[in-house]
Amino acid sequence: MELRARSLWLLTEPLHAVCYFDDKCRDLGKDLGLKGFWMGYFASRTAPLGAVEPAAATAVLGVFAPGMVARALPAAWSVTSPAHILDERGSRAAHALRGIAPELEHAAADMLPPLQTIVDAAPATARPLFAANRVLCDHADPVERLWQLVTTLREFRGDAHLAVLADEGLDGCEALVLAAASGRVPRDTMRQDRGWSEEEWSAAADRLRSRGLVDAQGDATEHGRQERERIEAATDRLAGRLLYPLPEAETERMLHTLEPVVRRILAADVLPFPNPIGLPHLDEPTPRGANSR
Repeated sequence: MELRARSLWLLTEPLHAVCYFDDKCRDLGKDLGLKGFWMGYFASRTAPLGAVEPAAATAVLGVFAPGMVARALPAAWSVTSPAHILDERGSRAAHALRGIAPELEHAAADMLPPLQTIVDAAPATARPLFAANRVLCDHADPVERLWQLVTTLREFRGDAHLAVLADEGLDGCEALVLAAASGRVPRDTMRQDRGWSEEEWSAAADRLRSRGLVDAQGDATEHGRQERERIEAATDRLAGRLLYPLPEAETERMLHTLEPVVRRILAADVLPFPNPIGLPHLDEPTPRGANSR
């Protein structure tokens, strides 16, 4: 189940991620009058929760510096509404996917039923972003509905991942330092991408060093790599709950249907590699240290 849960992430995350890397999607915030990409990011990512305040948004997103979130929220809600953001993000993502993989228009008919089944059956308790996104999956447009379903699945995994990090005693900055030290996310840009100061990043590295997770050069130790293995294995285990409702053969059919579409998206070079999500190419070895949210 854990391996199929990892495959589900690898074969749905690229569909979701066009909303971060496609040019039209990246311009969402600017087009709505928001200040830059990041204000648009925080507004669109948290819009399913309503006009959320920065403290709550920081908690559910997990790895962003509180100050970075507070520069975007609640200011974004004085410019646009969560409902407007949600309409725009879904339609822009669907437009981007159609441009990259026109076959989605027909393939969606095979993908939607099993995806809807697992979304409907998944438990929402202690999974706030999943629960908030699940109620948005009733789009009439099949590609927009597909995008919303895979977005809902990735937020289920993301909620689970944050629970694992908390259980392992890692705060958001520490989790990113360890992920960068393990080589799964870009070390040279990750700190700024998530809003942490040099002092905060250095202090987090010191805390990890005191636990034997990183060495003096900032690389993950063997203990640190094992810690990342445990985190990802636990995330896979919790995310595997999604696949309980599907017979194994139906799960395999769904993954088989998703794969050529995802390969088309990856071949379009919309997503950079390496990337801050920690998403690898499909043909790379099964990744560890991913899910940097």
